[in-house]
Amino acid sequence: MDELRYQLDLLKAMNQKLSGKERMYRLLCDASDDAFLYCAFDTNEIVTLGKWSEYFNFEVKENRDIIKLLDEVQEAYEMQLRDLLLLEKSGQTKGSMECRLKDGRIWLKFSVLVTYSEDGVPVDKAIVVRNVTKEKLQNEELRYMAYYDPLTGLYNRNYFVVRLGEFIKRAEAQRDVISVLLIDIDDFRQINDGMGLLVGDEIVQMVGSYLKEFTDENFIICRMESDVFCAAIYNPGGEKSVEKIHKAISERLGQGFMLSTGHELFLSVSIGVAEYPEASLSAVELINCAEIVMYKAKDKGKAGIQYFDAPILQEFLQNVDIDNKLKDASVSHNFEMYFQPQYNSSDGRLRGVEALLRWRDENGNLISPGKFIPVAERNGTIVNIGKWVIEESLSHFAKWKEKYDYPMVISINISAIQYKRKNFVSTIMDAVNKYKVNPAEVELEITETILIEDLDDVREKLQTLREYGIRISLDDFGTGFSSLAYLRGLPIDTLKIDKSFVDNIEGDDSSRVIIDSIVGMVNKLGFESVAEGVETEEQYTYLKSIGCDMIQGYLLGKPMPEEEIDKLLIKLL
Repeated sequence: MDELRYQLDLLKAMNQKLSGKERMYRLLCDASDDAFLYCAFDTNEIVTLGKWSEYFNFEVKENRDIIKLLDEVQEAYEMQLRDLLLLEKSGQTKGSMECRLKDGRIWLKFSVLVTYSEDGVPVDKAIVVRNVTKEKLQNEELRYMAYYDPLTGLYNRNYFVVRLGEFIKRAEAQRDVISVLLIDIDDFRQINDGMGLLVGDEIVQMVGSYLKEFTDENFIICRMESDVFCAAIYNPGGEKSVEKIHKAISERLGQGFMLSTGHELFLSVSIGVAEYPEASLSAVELINCAEIVMYKAKDKGKAGIQYFDAPILQEFLQNVDIDNKLKDASVSHNFEMYFQPQYNSSDGRLRGVEALLRWRDENGNLISPGKFIPVAERNGTIVNIGKWVIEESLSHFAKWKEKYDYPMVISINISAIQYKRKNFVSTIMDAVNKYKVNPAEVELEITETILIEDLDDVREKLQTLREYGIRISLDDFGTGFSSLAYLRGLPIDTLKIDKSFVDNIEGDDSSRVIIDSIVGMVNKLGFESVAEGVETEEQYTYLKSIGCDMIQGYLLGKPMPEEEIDKLLIKLL
């Protein structure tokens, strides 16, 4: 009897111990935000713990009821979740997956653990369900930030390069073509400066929204930076040919965009196109090639399209080479000064000389100013180069005046980049004073580009120089579409007629009419006129007959080094 009582007391104690552990486990599960399900296979016992009733509004009484969970998730996850929930059928021990519920808002993570006997028979199973919506949203936000441009919703450039690389792999295998288009909004800087950055962002958003309409599995697009977009068309053709895309974009932008400010803005774009495999086999290089020809399109007048080819690449590489060498030359001043005579047309007397910059490569060959001056203006070296030209020109001129005392003018070309410098006026005056040159014998040649930039600033600086005594000449007159608009009120002494008009005097009546009009207007305004590029007696005779004041060109004198000007001046004494 005592033995039986002992066994009963021991069993009671063990049951109390088990129920205590069960209370502990339940307490821990209830403290968690997760839902738990325990299944014992031998007894078919099912226990749900934690937040199960908050997650699901149905009971699980036996193992087969677990499949009811499939009704909670979206159809795309059902098959995979079924395999996970019945993990014991595959003999696996554990697994997990994330599913979106049918409401589309909540994400749940299902984790399953199965234990087996030594014979491999399933013993029990635990399922843990966790709400991972917050983490998923955070991950999606991070993914969006990693792949997409926040302003337009288009791909960002890093992810675009990845996708373009995938295009290239597919095209390599299938021997297809890819067209890469670099699309740049024309005059966007003026829009930003004139209307503000917020308006600029609004324009980029509207253009990006329109470009997004083209996207599909064979058309991807990104915002590269600021107002620049890049698109790739896999196997272009039909409605997705480059020509059709260009036409559609041009027509849409030409219809205008209504801004939140109430203003309507009409836009145009310049597009550069490079194709795989012709231009390059690399995603980054394809984009670079498209960028090169996009700038070529802008140089041609904007609102156009330019296709990549080998000569353009050669020109670009040449400019890069010039760019690198110019940076060294601008410091070492590895340049030469040449001077071209100008003559009075009436009596053939030397009026003065124009200072011209020359630069030789390492082989001693002259590099055309038309090639290196634009590069110098782009990379900023024109400032140092221009200052050196001013110093050298006035230094030579001062020596000639001292040696020969011949009454003449020295004309010096000034870049728009130099002119924008705040110390430009003082730089000129300091150099004139340094070499003790009469300001009235110094003539600065400016182009219409300077006038377009900031007319008020131009007028103020020109007026200061003019009051100091320096002469002002407007170079290449007649080539700008609005040249006449800048003449009124500007302190200009001389207008130079562009060589393109002089070239056609003999066989083109239109050129004669233009030159007649320019010379007549110049005379009435009280300016002097200089005709550039005069190479034949017929040109000289005609220009003289219509009253053009000065002649400059190969007929009377090519650009020459300092010593040749010395010889010329000696003959005139």
